[in-house]
Amino acid sequence: MSWDDEWAALKREAADGRGLQLASAGGGSWQGGSGDGSGDVKSKRSVWTTAGREVQSLRGDIAKALTKLEDEQQGLGAGASGVQSAAAQQDVYRSWKRYLEALSGRCGAIQAQMEKAGGALYGNDAAVKGSFSKLSQKYEDTPAVGGRQQGK
Repeated sequence: MSWDDEWAALKREAADGRGLQLASAGGGSWQGGSGDGSGDVKSKRSVWTTAGREVQSLRGDIAKALTKLEDEQQGLGAGASGVQSAAAQQDVYRSWKRYLEALSGRCGAIQAQMEKAGGALYGNDAAVKGSFSKLSQKYEDTPAVGGRQQGK
């Protein structure tokens, strides 16, 4: 398929309403939303926490990779310092070790941010609901005058 054909197909899909949608915006079977713009997008704290834990679990995999990398590096000691390929390999090792350590740190930071975001969204949802409840209490509807209550 040529670029022009693919672009035309994408434009047709967008015009038909079959374009990209957020998974949480409805239409997805996992959440049962309607996808009709009715405002059914919801944030669940547990989903954010689970996602954070999954990112955190990557740190375990990274730790295993670091251990394996260090174990394999043990045979290449300072005695190979005169060999150019050994020196180059040592540079590659240090580069990968630095990269994996930074990646592990990033995973930890992302986990913390995801859990924080889940808490903030949950707190915000609760605060919004509470503020509207207070409004309803303060400005309670008055009884209807006339109309159906009067038997008309």
